[in-house]
Amino acid sequence: MYSTSRRALTRFSAQLRQRRAIRTSATSATVNDAEISHFSRLSSEWWDEGGEFSFLHRMNPVRVKFIQDKLVEVARDEAADGGESIQEGSVLRGLNVLDVGCGGGLLSESLARLGAKTVGIDASGSNIAIASLHASADPSFRLTSSSLPSASQPSTTAQNSLTYLHTTTDALLSPEPLPDSPLPPSIPRQFDVVTALEVLEHVSNPSHFLDTCASLVKPGGHLFISTMARTPLAYGLTILFAEHISGKVTKGTHTWSKYVNPEELVDFFKTYPTTETSPGRRWIEPSANSYIPRHQAEVKGLIYNPLKGAWHLGPRNSIAAAQCNYIFW
Repeated sequence: MYSTSRRALTRFSAQLRQRRAIRTSATSATVNDAEISHFSRLSSEWWDEGGEFSFLHRMNPVRVKFIQDKLVEVARDEAADGGESIQEGSVLRGLNVLDVGCGGGLLSESLARLGAKTVGIDASGSNIAIASLHASADPSFRLTSSSLPSASQPSTTAQNSLTYLHTTTDALLSPEPLPDSPLPPSIPRQFDVVTALEVLEHVSNPSHFLDTCASLVKPGGHLFISTMARTPLAYGLTILFAEHISGKVTKGTHTWSKYVNPEELVDFFKTYPTTETSPGRRWIEPSANSYIPRHQAEVKGLIYNPLKGAWHLGPRNSIAAAQCNYIFW
């Protein structure tokens, strides 16, 4: 009986790990009203480093480091002189960066402090309000926000450009400004860097969401995505432990069936056309199977060490290390 149950569990685990396509739903809308309501209720806790979003506070420096390292690597590869003068601390300076699903602004503030002209957008007005309120207390930010009265924005002496907008990727791509989502004229149509970190698992239509994010990247730009794999390990850590045992995360924050395996994300971009090269070329060459060229894509697991209370990155393109949280470029 024990061996039979064990075999059944093994088969079940194998089924859970099976790859499935990131499909388009009947509607192109990506905003999930239930998810937005959930995070709006939690918005006041964004900047409590020991609260609901404590794991993200600890993860944020690792995510920023990955973004910096990848931008430096690519810039040096493309530089005629080998890019010896390109440094991690300055690689973001002057770049137009879009932070999709910015929440309370953890990543947006970090990128802006590194010199990026950062635009954070979120479908939750409460999140944008909290992000704006927090950033307004830092005189280094030249802050513009859809949630602040025009009289209070922006500072003319601050060095770091930061804009917060209560809007969506669809609205940014719309040829005509939406009545309920006006966009400042200074917002670019495409960006050097687009990030969507810990967002994909909360949208209604992942295929359309990825399409809009990719469309907002200018030719030669960069897209960074982080999410969670749909594996038993991820369920055990992010739902069973985080939500039901430790209570560090509010119950219902995550839906395991909406998690996306790294192989599925890679498969999506193997079929996604580039806009800067010859017709038919994809973001990732379809022939890239066990080995993905580093100039096409990269997957790294985001691994949490509970003994140290710290996150670190796994080896490059190691799917075994990306069985829970991971980041994709």
